[in-house]
Amino acid sequence: MPALNVEFSDRELEDLRQIAKERGTSMKALVREAAAADIARHRALKEGAEAFRRFFAAHADEFAAAFPDDEPAGHGERRAG
Repeated sequence: MPALNVEFSDRELEDLRQIAKERGTSMKALVREAAAADIARHRALKEGAEAFRRFFAAHADEFAAAFPDDEPAGHGERRAG
C-alpha cells in the first residue's frame, strides 16, 4: 500500500498523541480516519454541487420567472432571441 510522510509541528504532534490516547487508537489510525473523512466530505460536496447545477439548469426558466431581479442584464434578450 502506498504511504505518505506528513510533517507536523511539535504542538500538532503532541495534540495528535493526546487525541489518539483519549480515543484509544493509534496516531496512524487517527490520521487515516481524519483523511478518509475529509475525502468523503469533499466527494459529497462535489456530488451535491453537481446535482444542484443539474437541478438549476433543468429549472432555469422557473428560477428566472420567480426571481427576475436576479437575472443578469440582457438575459431575457438572449433567451428570447
